[in-house]
Amino acid sequence: MSSPVENLLLTIVKLDRKAQMPIYLQAVQQLVNAIQRGYLLVGTKMPGTRVLGHLLVVHRKTAVAIYGELEAQGWVEVRPNKGTFVIAQGQEVKIYKPYEQLTSLAKYPQQTGYDFRRSNILDNPFDYAQCRYTFNDGVPDIRLTQLQNLTRVYSASMKRKSNRKRIGAYNQEGSEYFKEQLSNFLNMSRGLHIGKENLLITRSAEMSLYIISQTLLSPNDVVLVGALSMFTVNMVFQKMGARILTIPIDDEGIDVSYIRQHFQPGQIRMVYITPHHHYPTTVTLSAQRRVDLLQLATSFGFAIVEDDYDYDFQYDKSVMMPLASADLNGMVIYVGSFGKSLAPAFRTGFVVAPDNIMVEMRKYLGIIDRQGDVVMEYALGEMIEEGEIHRHLKKSLKVYRERRDVCCALLRSELGGVLDFQIPSGGLAIWTRWDTQISLLRVAGQCAKNDLLIPKTLLYQNQTVSAMRIGFGHLSVAEMEVAVGILKQSI
Repeated sequence: MSSPVENLLLTIVKLDRKAQMPIYLQAVQQLVNAIQRGYLLVGTKMPGTRVLGHLLVVHRKTAVAIYGELEAQGWVEVRPNKGTFVIAQGQEVKIYKPYEQLTSLAKYPQQTGYDFRRSNILDNPFDYAQCRYTFNDGVPDIRLTQLQNLTRVYSASMKRKSNRKRIGAYNQEGSEYFKEQLSNFLNMSRGLHIGKENLLITRSAEMSLYIISQTLLSPNDVVLVGALSMFTVNMVFQKMGARILTIPIDDEGIDVSYIRQHFQPGQIRMVYITPHHHYPTTVTLSAQRRVDLLQLATSFGFAIVEDDYDYDFQYDKSVMMPLASADLNGMVIYVGSFGKSLAPAFRTGFVVAPDNIMVEMRKYLGIIDRQGDVVMEYALGEMIEEGEIHRHLKKSLKVYRERRDVCCALLRSELGGVLDFQIPSGGLAIWTRWDTQISLLRVAGQCAKNDLLIPKTLLYQNQTVSAMRIGFGHLSVAEMEVAVGILKQSI
């Protein structure tokens, strides 16, 4: 007749013989769990190794290894000629009724036993669905990424002996080589005049903005954004306790004169802008307003955070330089993503700012991303130095320009009676203005039934606005025709 302990062991220990973890370690973990929860009480005599092997259907050597590991960890004591006994690890063990609710051993707690702060501000706003087609915010098509070339460069960087020491070391400052190459790239492509000491390398633009907000913002600081603005950025600023106020937008971007008319020097801490293609409307901030904003920042004493989230995608011959290229007084913090046209795993964020604030921002980077990704940075640096990035951008821009033109033509021909838009000079999305009688949320719901996902984050509809931001970069021409057809059918 089996003893109660043997019956208990059959309930406690469930071995997965197909798992990668060794059998004896699986048994050890589950036995330790049972001891911690009080199912195996202190002083309980365990079965002998032969009996344990028979119970678990394992070799006796495996049973010996189980008890050996438990003894090494201090959970059991092997007493010569007496047997193996459960012991306390130098502390009093809370005793539970050993035979109640044994099935709970297989479950992880659903609730914490302590209180913590919950953030409504940071709730995930994104939609997901198993639809074949989707409109998005304007992201590149990773199918255009030349993965073979990326793999070659990355693999070579991994194998290079000179990089091995760097791989094994913490480097919160980032790769000096990459920063040198990236500063040269930004100087050439964006008209900046920076050195590597003016660069902070981050994982993403969101991480960049988080570090900036930690460095600059305090509770109740006033941050100005466009009347329509990037919601994820607003979430970051609100989490810092900032007061977010809005600036009107027209066909020339944000209305800079509104700031002068409604605020006094010292009242504003930061102005966040996306001047190249304002998010979400895609309009470009005019040259005169750029000059006015720089002058106003100097006289009012506020920082300008310039987010150039899609600078790489420009289809017109005339290129508008960032505000940072004309900043003489250190008022602009320039944020962007390098490798936006590549697959997401090969992108990196960056911040450009004067030396003194860089010192502070590096402190925060050292806390949240101490080791960085030196190998990836070296690979990206080599792509800049060898001209691979330039060649990739040149090829992909032709494709994205064609897709923009096809998408605009489809929207005009299929939906011209219910929407209007301006052809964007760059970027990967179109700002479409809709007939106010149409419920965009209802249209999105109908599209989802027809295999097209339109996330609610792309919909802007209230008493003054009825618009949708439609990303086209990720869709081939054939996919775009189907997606627009579903949109038309769903109205």
